[in-house]
Amino acid sequence: MNHEYEKARIAALESLDILDTSPSEQLDELTKAVQEEFNAKTCLVSLVAEDRQWFKSRQCMDATETPRNISFCTYAIAEEEYLIVPDAKADKLFANNPLVTGSPFIRAYAGAILRNKDGYELGTLCLLFDEPRDFLDVEIESLKSHASTVEAIIFSEHLPA
Repeated sequence: MNHEYEKARIAALESLDILDTSPSEQLDELTKAVQEEFNAKTCLVSLVAEDRQWFKSRQCMDATETPRNISFCTYAIAEEEYLIVPDAKADKLFANNPLVTGSPFIRAYAGAILRNKDGYELGTLCLLFDEPRDFLDVEIESLKSHASTVEAIIFSEHLPA
């Protein structure tokens, strides 16, 4: 991502005044349902800010944020629609990542991009697994559909200033 685009993306995220806000009951219900649907260790609504990823909703994760420089979601928002990592330990990009080699010991990751109405990537709806896992096309489509629901909830709760 070029510098100007990244500045605009961060501005779009900040215009929502969503970072460091209270949990959303609707998002928490959705992430719980998605976690159960995929039998995931963790499900998150992760928003990628300048130097961190912050979790607006989280299931089975104590941390409220992680540094951006180690976040899978930073790589996900650089993709077209989603990022799938079937086995993080076997992936050159992630094998030595502290989130793989240490807690929460991510082995598989699936993240669908969350965008605002102007198309800026705000973050992801993502799933973490502690075992390697392949993803079927129908599962990816389901995750993308849930991500659209997350976008609708976010924009109903946080209208840009």
